[in-house]
Amino acid sequence: MSKKKETPRQKMIGILYLVLLGLVALSVSDSILDAFKNLTDSLKTSTENVQSGVDASFLAFEATKLKEEPKRAQPIYDRAKKASAYARELENYVIQLKDELQKEGGGIDPTTGDLAKRGDLDISPRYMINQKRASELKKRINETRNKLISLLSPKQKNGINFSLNAVDPPAKGGIRKSWEESNFGDGIPLTAAITALSKIQADVKNAESEMVKKILGEMDQAVINLDQFSAVAVAPSSYIIQGQPYEAEVFLTAYDSKSTPNITVNGNVLNVRNGKGVYSVNTSREGVFSWVGTITVKQTDGTVKVYRTPEQKYQVARPSAVVSPDKMNVFYIGVPNPVSISAPGIPKQSLRVSMTGGTISGSDGNYVVKVNNAGLATVSVSAEINGRVQKISSTNFRTKRIPDPKAKFAGKTGGRMSSVVIKSQDYIFAILDGFDFDARFSISSFSLIIAKPRADVIGPIQGNGNAINSNMKSALATVSPGTRVIFDNITAMGPDGLLRQLDPIVLTAN
Repeated sequence: MSKKKETPRQKMIGILYLVLLGLVALSVSDSILDAFKNLTDSLKTSTENVQSGVDASFLAFEATKLKEEPKRAQPIYDRAKKASAYARELENYVIQLKDELQKEGGGIDPTTGDLAKRGDLDISPRYMINQKRASELKKRINETRNKLISLLSPKQKNGINFSLNAVDPPAKGGIRKSWEESNFGDGIPLTAAITALSKIQADVKNAESEMVKKILGEMDQAVINLDQFSAVAVAPSSYIIQGQPYEAEVFLTAYDSKSTPNITVNGNVLNVRNGKGVYSVNTSREGVFSWVGTITVKQTDGTVKVYRTPEQKYQVARPSAVVSPDKMNVFYIGVPNPVSISAPGIPKQSLRVSMTGGTISGSDGNYVVKVNNAGLATVSVSAEINGRVQKISSTNFRTKRIPDPKAKFAGKTGGRMSSVVIKSQDYIFAILDGFDFDARFSISSFSLIIAKPRADVIGPIQGNGNAINSNMKSALATVSPGTRVIFDNITAMGPDGLLRQLDPIVLTAN
């Protein structure tokens, strides 16, 4: 298995820890001990943030994939939970060691907020080395790593990238130290041992996060051996001007882009591009024509399945109509959907346009569609030709809800933010990024929670609309570096009249 590069944050923590250990070998000054304490606090914050991400991944999976496809999602979900259980077992052991070392170190000194015997050089070697706890920790780290990796497929193992590993460092100056001695041996002050355990705890949580994302991400990968495949043929139009080519795509729904099926039409093999066979014939004469497509797929177990499309018919005729959305191939609920309609050889004033599943208005080729429900809508086009109204074509469109916006505070959806900026804001907003339509969302309600280090949580404070009310202002005025500011239970109303529950905003003041 190839070793992947560490993230910049992992590199920074590792280098800082090594530098601090090197300084310890020279002198255990208060400034160095303070640096270890600060690094431990930073690792704790990082671990908590990663835990929030893991929890959010499970909640999102439970609310969507587990409900939508329980038969396929449940085994994946159970495997991800098993990865979390492996990580939690090791993390609990690390926490137990930290608690016992803190007890050996006289507990927390309330005047300094640090261990009473933080500079003691005897506790760590005696407790961790002499009593073999470091050896047991090393064993559990490597066992947990192997158990986590065993949950992955061979392909996933090649891309693994976490630093949860306990190996002896290379010799320096002819002197070789074990992993146990390097982290907990002679010359290691108690506070450095606590920092080492905090780093291991962070490595465990990062490994758990990567495992959960990899495993739950399997639901987004196409599966070839589904037994509910159906052959599909899609033609851009069933009415064609004489002399123009007729093209149709023949493909499998839920098709795996990594496989190459054999596709034929009326016995003729088609060229397959991106999993789709393109059927093209000349249309030199008028009339009604039909064809059937056959798709042969080799399954993962080596068996072969054959799928056939329903009989497809197309008519080659002189008149034709084209219906095309100006922006997207769907109609969105609650906003005007511009549509251009034309028929070659027929004046725009002669067109008659109607639809089901919504309303359409306009004239001279430019129309606006409005829909109220998700599903399908059909636009039908007729034309007055030689005094008679003749139906030319009908086109189906998907109707969908407008995507959920993102809640933003001072332009951000989360992360770190200056406490000065946090205090100066008056509103939160619901922003719909990357959407072509002019769709605006208004915040209906939200709550504010403020979690300061070593202090009681403030909130939740309820608010209506998108304004930061006076109670929230007062609470935000107390924000200092290290404080977590959480906007939760955010709801917003869009132009479709539906109330949306938005993702929370989690900020850390600096």
